[in-house]
Amino acid sequence: MSNVDLVRAAFAAYLAQDRAAMERLLAEDFAFTSPQDDHIGKAAFLEICFPTADRLRSQEILDTVAIDGEQVFVRYEYELTTGERHRNVEVMSVRDGRLAETQVYFGGRFPQG
Repeated sequence: MSNVDLVRAAFAAYLAQDRAAMERLLAEDFAFTSPQDDHIGKAAFLEICFPTADRLRSQEILDTVAIDGEQVFVRYEYELTTGERHRNVEVMSVRDGRLAETQVYFGGRFPQG
């Protein structure tokens, strides 16, 4: 599986809320950072961040680009159940066939259309 395929599989596991699949994709020392989370580990990510897909009405990956041998850039758009639309980017690092790190950069509201 390519690094881009692995990242896409992680997004699919999140949307499906398939925790077993996500656990298989994450390295044991996985780290997650966002404006709300400061370098949290795998267990905290699975407890705090992973179960939030129910707030989404839809999510679409717009771009996935391998930056180098380890990092993948992802840009995506999502719509909340409230109707608000947003775009975010993530830089995800892959090591030994598993996600080692995710850095999330939140975007602002994005208008429909």
